[in-house]
Amino acid sequence: MKFAKLDQRLIGNMTQAPSDPETVRIFDQIARSRRSIRGFLPTPVAPEILRQVFETAAFAPSNCNTQPWYSYVVSGEMRDRLSRIFLETIGNGNYSLDFPYDAKYEGVYRQRQLDVGLLLYKALGVTREDREGKRQAFLRNLEFFDAPHVVFIFMPDWCGIREACDVGMYAQNLMLTMRAHGISSCPQTILGYDADSVRRELNIEPEMKLLFGISFGYENPDLPENRIVPDRATLEAQVKFYS
Repeated sequence: MKFAKLDQRLIGNMTQAPSDPETVRIFDQIARSRRSIRGFLPTPVAPEILRQVFETAAFAPSNCNTQPWYSYVVSGEMRDRLSRIFLETIGNGNYSLDFPYDAKYEGVYRQRQLDVGLLLYKALGVTREDREGKRQAFLRNLEFFDAPHVVFIFMPDWCGIREACDVGMYAQNLMLTMRAHGISSCPQTILGYDADSVRRELNIEPEMKLLFGISFGYENPDLPENRIVPDRATLEAQVKFYS
Protein backbone atom coordinates (compact mmCIF):
# COMPACT_ATOMS: atom_id res chain seq x y z
CA MET A 1 0.00 0.00 0.00
CA LYS A 2 1.35 3.44 -0.92
CA PHE A 3 1.19 6.31 1.55
CA ALA A 4 1.10 9.98 0.67
CA LYS A 5 4.09 12.00 1.84
CA LEU A 6 3.75 15.57 3.06
CA ASP A 7 5.69 18.04 0.95
CA GLN A 8 8.66 19.10 3.09
CA ARG A 9 8.56 22.56 1.50
CA LEU A 10 5.06 23.00 2.97
CA ILE A 11 6.34 22.08 6.44
CA GLY A 12 9.14 24.60 6.05
CA ASN A 13 6.74 27.37 5.06
CA MET A 14 4.47 26.62 8.02
CA THR A 15 7.43 26.76 10.40
CA GLN A 16 8.63 30.09 9.05
CA ALA A 17 5.26 31.83 9.23
CA PRO A 18 2.99 30.09 11.76
CA SER A 19 0.82 33.17 12.35
CA ASP A 20 0.31 34.62 8.92
CA PRO A 21 -2.77 36.91 9.30
CA GLU A 22 -4.17 36.03 5.89
CA THR A 23 -3.96 32.30 6.62
CA VAL A 24 -5.71 32.84 9.95
CA ARG A 25 -8.44 34.90 8.30
CA ILE A 26 -9.09 32.33 5.59
CA PHE A 27 -9.17 29.40 7.99
CA ASP A 28 -11.47 31.28 10.37
CA GLN A 29 -13.84 31.96 7.48
CA ILE A 30 -13.79 28.31 6.36
CA ALA A 31 -14.40 26.95 9.87
CA ARG A 32 -17.20 29.39 10.69
CA SER A 33 -18.94 28.88 7.34
CA ARG A 34 -19.25 25.10 7.69
CA ARG A 35 -22.91 24.28 8.35
CA SER A 36 -25.10 21.24 7.85
CA ILE A 37 -26.71 21.87 4.44
CA ARG A 38 -30.00 20.11 3.75
CA GLY A 39 -30.53 20.79 0.06
CA PHE A 40 -28.09 20.35 -2.83
CA LEU A 41 -27.83 21.03 -6.54
CA PRO A 42 -27.48 17.98 -8.84
CA THR A 43 -24.10 19.24 -10.11
CA PRO A 44 -21.46 16.59 -9.34
CA VAL A 45 -18.06 17.39 -7.92
CA ALA A 46 -15.30 16.84 -10.47
CA PRO A 47 -13.32 13.60 -9.89
CA GLU A 48 -10.01 15.42 -9.57
CA ILE A 49 -11.44 17.68 -6.84
CA LEU A 50 -12.86 14.65 -5.02
CA ARG A 51 -9.45 13.04 -4.94
CA GLN A 52 -7.79 16.23 -3.71
CA VAL A 53 -10.37 16.68 -0.94
CA PHE A 54 -9.94 13.15 0.41
CA GLU A 55 -6.15 13.26 0.12
CA THR A 56 -6.01 16.48 2.16
CA ALA A 57 -8.47 15.20 4.78
CA ALA A 58 -6.23 12.20 5.45
CA PHE A 59 -3.68 14.43 7.18
CA ALA A 60 -5.87 14.41 10.28
CA PRO A 61 -4.19 13.36 13.54
CA SER A 62 -4.69 9.91 15.03
CA ASN A 63 -3.50 7.99 18.07
CA CYS A 64 -0.07 6.47 17.27
CA ASN A 65 -0.67 7.41 13.61
CA THR A 66 -3.06 4.46 13.24
CA GLN A 67 -5.32 6.35 10.76
CA PRO A 68 -8.32 4.06 11.45
CA TRP A 69 -10.77 5.77 9.07
CA TYR A 70 -12.08 4.22 5.85
CA SER A 71 -14.22 6.20 3.42
CA TYR A 72 -16.55 4.75 0.81
CA VAL A 73 -17.80 7.41 -1.62
CA VAL A 74 -20.93 6.72 -3.67
CA SER A 75 -22.31 8.67 -6.61
CA GLY A 76 -24.58 8.06 -9.60
CA GLU A 77 -26.56 4.81 -9.76
CA MET A 78 -25.10 3.38 -6.55
CA ARG A 79 -26.07 6.53 -4.71
CA ASP A 80 -29.62 6.22 -6.06
CA ARG A 81 -29.78 2.51 -5.23
CA LEU A 82 -28.75 3.04 -1.60
CA SER A 83 -31.31 5.82 -1.25
CA ARG A 84 -34.06 3.48 -2.44
CA ILE A 85 -32.90 0.77 -0.04
CA PHE A 86 -32.79 3.18 2.90
CA LEU A 87 -36.30 4.41 2.17
CA GLU A 88 -37.47 0.79 2.41
CA THR A 89 -35.42 -0.19 5.47
CA ILE A 90 -34.70 2.84 7.66
CA GLY A 91 -37.82 4.60 6.39
CA ASN A 92 -39.93 1.76 7.80
CA GLY A 93 -38.08 1.38 11.08
CA ASN A 94 -35.90 -1.58 10.09
CA TYR A 95 -32.46 -0.80 11.49
CA SER A 96 -29.05 -2.50 11.57
CA LEU A 97 -26.69 -0.25 13.53
CA ASP A 98 -23.11 -1.18 14.29
CA PHE A 99 -23.09 1.21 17.24
CA PRO A 100 -26.14 1.83 19.47
CA TYR A 101 -27.77 5.27 19.48
CA ASP A 102 -31.05 6.31 21.08
CA ALA A 103 -31.00 10.09 20.42
CA LYS A 104 -32.05 10.76 24.02
CA TYR A 105 -30.52 13.85 25.60
CA GLU A 106 -31.12 15.72 28.84
CA GLY A 107 -30.68 19.24 30.13
CA VAL A 108 -28.97 21.79 27.91
CA TYR A 109 -28.19 19.10 25.32
CA ARG A 110 -31.88 18.30 24.94
CA GLN A 111 -32.67 22.00 24.64
CA ARG A 112 -30.14 22.43 21.85
CA GLN A 113 -31.65 19.44 20.07
CA LEU A 114 -35.12 20.97 20.32
CA ASP A 115 -33.96 24.42 19.26
CA VAL A 116 -32.33 23.28 16.04
CA GLY A 117 -35.34 21.07 15.25
CA LEU A 118 -37.68 24.02 15.66
CA LEU A 119 -35.51 26.15 13.37
CA LEU A 120 -35.61 23.48 10.68
CA TYR A 121 -39.35 22.86 10.89
CA LYS A 122 -40.06 26.57 10.80
CA ALA A 123 -37.96 26.97 7.66
CA LEU A 124 -39.83 24.04 6.09
CA GLY A 125 -43.22 25.36 7.14
CA VAL A 126 -43.91 22.28 9.25
CA THR A 127 -46.06 22.82 12.35
CA ARG A 128 -46.00 20.91 15.62
CA GLU A 129 -49.18 19.03 14.66
CA ASP A 130 -48.08 18.19 11.10
CA ARG A 131 -47.02 14.57 11.50
CA GLU A 132 -46.85 13.91 7.76
CA GLY A 133 -44.74 17.03 7.23
CA LYS A 134 -42.32 15.82 9.89
CA ARG A 135 -42.14 12.40 8.28
CA GLN A 136 -41.39 13.90 4.87
CA ALA A 137 -38.67 16.04 6.46
CA PHE A 138 -37.21 12.87 7.99
CA LEU A 139 -37.29 10.99 4.69
CA ARG A 140 -35.26 13.77 3.07
CA ASN A 141 -32.33 12.40 5.09
CA LEU A 142 -32.64 9.11 3.24
CA GLU A 143 -32.66 10.93 -0.09
CA PHE A 144 -29.37 12.54 0.96
CA PHE A 145 -31.06 15.94 0.57
CA ASP A 146 -30.51 15.50 -3.19
CA ALA A 147 -26.73 15.57 -2.77
CA PRO A 148 -24.96 13.90 -5.72
CA HIS A 149 -22.41 12.26 -3.43
CA VAL A 150 -22.38 10.46 -0.10
CA VAL A 151 -19.42 9.17 1.87
CA PHE A 152 -19.88 6.36 4.38
CA ILE A 153 -17.25 6.41 7.10
CA PHE A 154 -16.15 3.14 8.69
CA MET A 155 -13.58 1.96 11.19
CA PRO A 156 -12.32 -1.59 11.94
CA ASP A 157 -14.11 -3.63 14.60
CA TRP A 158 -11.09 -3.58 16.95
CA CYS A 159 -11.44 0.19 17.35
CA GLY A 160 -12.73 1.77 20.54
CA ILE A 161 -13.75 5.23 21.65
CA ARG A 162 -10.25 6.68 21.18
CA GLU A 163 -10.17 5.58 17.56
CA ALA A 164 -13.70 6.88 17.07
CA CYS A 165 -12.34 10.28 18.17
CA ASP A 166 -9.65 9.94 15.50
CA VAL A 167 -12.33 9.27 12.90
CA GLY A 168 -14.22 12.35 14.11
CA MET A 169 -11.14 14.50 13.57
CA TYR A 170 -10.77 13.04 10.09
CA ALA A 171 -14.41 13.81 9.31
CA GLN A 172 -13.98 17.42 10.42
CA ASN A 173 -10.86 17.71 8.27
CA LEU A 174 -12.89 16.32 5.40
CA MET A 175 -15.76 18.79 5.76
CA LEU A 176 -13.45 21.77 6.19
CA THR A 177 -11.49 20.76 3.10
CA MET A 178 -14.78 20.54 1.23
CA ARG A 179 -15.64 24.07 2.34
CA ALA A 180 -12.28 25.31 1.02
CA HIS A 181 -13.37 23.97 -2.38
CA GLY A 182 -16.83 25.54 -2.16
CA ILE A 183 -18.47 22.18 -1.39
CA SER A 184 -21.16 21.88 1.28
CA SER A 185 -21.92 18.86 3.44
CA CYS A 186 -24.26 17.35 6.00
CA PRO A 187 -23.00 14.71 8.46
CA GLN A 188 -25.85 12.27 9.17
CA THR A 189 -26.03 9.74 11.98
CA ILE A 190 -29.14 8.25 10.34
CA LEU A 191 -27.02 6.99 7.44
CA GLY A 192 -25.46 4.52 9.87
CA TYR A 193 -28.85 2.93 10.64
CA ASP A 194 -28.58 0.29 7.89
CA ALA A 195 -24.96 -0.79 8.04
CA ASP A 196 -25.73 -4.28 6.71
CA SER A 197 -27.12 -2.94 3.44
CA VAL A 198 -24.15 -0.61 2.93
CA ARG A 199 -21.70 -3.45 3.50
CA ARG A 200 -23.63 -5.75 1.17
CA GLU A 201 -24.06 -3.26 -1.67
CA LEU A 202 -20.48 -1.97 -1.53
CA ASN A 203 -18.92 -5.38 -0.85
CA ILE A 204 -17.28 -4.20 2.37
CA GLU A 205 -15.68 -6.69 4.77
CA PRO A 206 -17.82 -7.65 7.81
CA GLU A 207 -15.12 -6.52 10.22
CA MET A 208 -15.55 -2.93 9.01
CA LYS A 209 -18.10 -1.03 11.11
CA LEU A 210 -20.14 1.96 9.94
CA LEU A 211 -20.20 5.10 12.08
CA PHE A 212 -22.12 7.60 9.92
CA GLY A 213 -22.40 9.12 6.49
CA ILE A 214 -21.89 12.58 5.02
CA SER A 215 -23.97 13.85 2.11
CA PHE A 216 -22.11 16.46 0.08
CA GLY A 217 -22.14 18.56 -3.06
CA TYR A 218 -22.92 22.13 -4.04
CA GLU A 219 -25.51 23.96 -1.95
CA ASN A 220 -28.90 24.89 -3.38
CA PRO A 221 -29.05 28.55 -2.25
CA ASP A 222 -32.79 28.88 -2.94
CA LEU A 223 -33.95 26.57 -0.14
CA PRO A 224 -35.04 28.21 3.15
CA GLU A 225 -33.72 25.27 5.21
CA ASN A 226 -30.23 26.19 4.06
CA ARG A 227 -30.51 29.62 5.62
CA ILE A 228 -30.94 28.50 9.22
CA VAL A 229 -28.01 29.19 11.55
CA PRO A 230 -28.17 27.32 14.88
CA ASP A 231 -26.93 29.06 18.02
CA ARG A 232 -23.53 28.20 19.41
CA ALA A 233 -22.64 27.96 23.08
CA THR A 234 -20.52 30.83 24.36
CA LEU A 235 -16.79 30.45 24.80
CA GLU A 236 -17.22 30.89 28.57
CA ALA A 237 -19.73 28.02 28.71
CA GLN A 238 -17.40 25.49 27.12
CA VAL A 239 -13.80 26.57 27.66
CA LYS A 240 -11.90 27.17 30.91
CA PHE A 241 -8.45 28.74 30.86
CA TYR A 242 -5.92 28.05 33.65
CA SER A 243 -2.51 29.43 34.44
